[in-house]
Amino acid sequence: MKQHTVTDSPYGPLTLVADEDGVLCGLYMVDQRHRPPQENFGPRDDTPFASAIDELQAYFAGELKEFTLELRLHGTPFQRTVWDRLRRIPYGETRSYGDLADALGNPGASRAVGLANGKNPIGIIVPCHRVVGANGSLTGYGGGLERKQRLLDFESGSALF
Repeated sequence: MKQHTVTDSPYGPLTLVADEDGVLCGLYMVDQRHRPPQENFGPRDDTPFASAIDELQAYFAGELKEFTLELRLHGTPFQRTVWDRLRRIPYGETRSYGDLADALGNPGASRAVGLANGKNPIGIIVPCHRVVGANGSLTGYGGGLERKQRLLDFESGSALF
């Protein structure tokens, strides 16, 4: 049975979801596109989330550049491959959808990469915000383009929370 908690962030409340083993399998923002219905999150229980909350607080304080949490990403094999690649984008850097498709050995898969990116179930920790258009423009983000820009500005050092 899944369980969840809600923690504050500079973006407002974040809902953290853990699976039956207590492993983080979801992080959702308010009004996030592709956010599952609340009833899918299970009962509220803060117990399995101490490490996740500590790492998120350190990240937002500018003290953490790479998350070390155990994650359980539920999706298709292709989606999981894309999400693994997202975790390899260094803090403060961006990649295009085409760059990710090339890294996956499938240069024509930019659109599929974008769709997988949009279904990322663990925002911020799996940094889908670090993916931009081929010309560097901001393109889709489940949490909204304003949040994406704020995260990119924060990581580049041009803005503080």
